[in-house]
Amino acid sequence: MNQYNCLPQDGVFWGEHILQSTVARLADYGIGHAITFTVEPLAKLNQTHVQPNLKQGVGTFTDLPAHAPDSAIQQGLDACERAGAESIIALGGGSVLDAAKAVSHLHHERTGRFLPIAALPTTLSGSEFSHYFGITETDGAQKFKRSYAVRETTPKVVVIDPVLVLDTPRALLLSSAVKGMDHAVEGMRKVTKEHPHAIMAASGVARFLRVLEKWPKATQTREAIEKGLVTTDDLLQLQLAAWQCYFSPASVIYGLSHRIGHILGGTYGLPHSATSCITLAPVIRACADFYGEKLEVFAASVGEDDVATQLAEKISGVVKTLGLPDRVSAFDLDKARLPEVATLLKKNYPNEVADLGAGASAKLDALLESLW
Repeated sequence: MNQYNCLPQDGVFWGEHILQSTVARLADYGIGHAITFTVEPLAKLNQTHVQPNLKQGVGTFTDLPAHAPDSAIQQGLDACERAGAESIIALGGGSVLDAAKAVSHLHHERTGRFLPIAALPTTLSGSEFSHYFGITETDGAQKFKRSYAVRETTPKVVVIDPVLVLDTPRALLLSSAVKGMDHAVEGMRKVTKEHPHAIMAASGVARFLRVLEKWPKATQTREAIEKGLVTTDDLLQLQLAAWQCYFSPASVIYGLSHRIGHILGGTYGLPHSATSCITLAPVIRACADFYGEKLEVFAASVGEDDVATQLAEKISGVVKTLGLPDRVSAFDLDKARLPEVATLLKKNYPNEVADLGAGASAKLDALLESLW
C-alpha cells in the first residue's frame, strides 16, 4: 500500500528579500517570546536581519558545536528556561536545527510542552523540513550520534531567502547540496516510483545539478555573484532543490550513505555534510541491485542507460569539479579506525548494511576500505 505521511508545518516562505518582513510576522504563527539558536559566524546575519525585526525576542544562544553533543543540548535547554522562551528561532545549518529540535523534545519531556521552531536555514541539507534530529552522546567510552524522529519538533515555519546562504562558506554550502541529493536518492529506499517523494526528488536533483555544474571553482559565493558568475536566483534554486529533495521525510527511511555519515560525523567528527560527498556515489554503486529500477526516476538528469552508474558518476563528477572532499583521508582520521567504523555500522544499522546484498558484511568492509 502506498502511503504519504504529513508533518505539522504551518508555512514555508521563499523568495528574495523576504527574510526581514517574514521574521517580523513570526508571532502570527505562534513563534513568540523566541530565543534564537545560532552560531558565532552568523552573528552579523543575526544582528542585521533577524534581531531588529523580531518581536518579543528573549535572547540568543550560540554555544552549539557541530553534531549536537548532548552537553550543548542540555545547555540550550537551560538557556531556554532561564530566558522564559516559548519558542525557538533556528538560524543556521543542520547542527543548529538538530539542537533546536532536540531542545524542543527535551523541553516536552520536562514540561509536557514542545517549543515551536521557526527555521532560517543557512545550508542546503534540508533539515528544516523534517522531524529527524541527532544527539551525539558523549558520556560513554565512544561517542555515538543517536537518531530521533519526533514529528512535533518539525519546524512550524521555514523561511527561504538567498541572503541566508550568501556568506555560508563555500565548502559548507556546496557539500550540503550533496547532502540534499543524498536525501533524494536514499529516500527512494522504501517508496515506489509513483510516490510524491520520487516525483519531487527527481525534480530536486535535476535542479541541484543544473546549478552546481556551472558553479565557479574556488570562489566564495558573494564574490561569484559580484563577478556575475552566478546569481541570487541560482542560490534560491539551490534552496528550493533542497526542499524538493527532502519533501517527504516522514514517508521515507534513509540508507547506508546516511548511516556511514552518522558514524563518521557523530563518532569521529567529520563535517556532517562532507560525509555525503565521500559516501553517496560509492553507496549508489554498491547498493544498485537493492534500489533496482527505482533509481530510474533520476534518468532525466543522467540518461536512460544504467541509471545507477550514471547517477553515481554525475554526483562524483560534481564533487570533484567543485573541489569537495571525496575521501576520508582528506580528514584527520586514522585508517586503523576502519574496523571500529564497520563494527558500529553492523551493530547499529544492520538493515541498511543488508542493502549491500549477499555477503553484506564483507562488502561493507570493502566499501569502507574504498572510501579511505
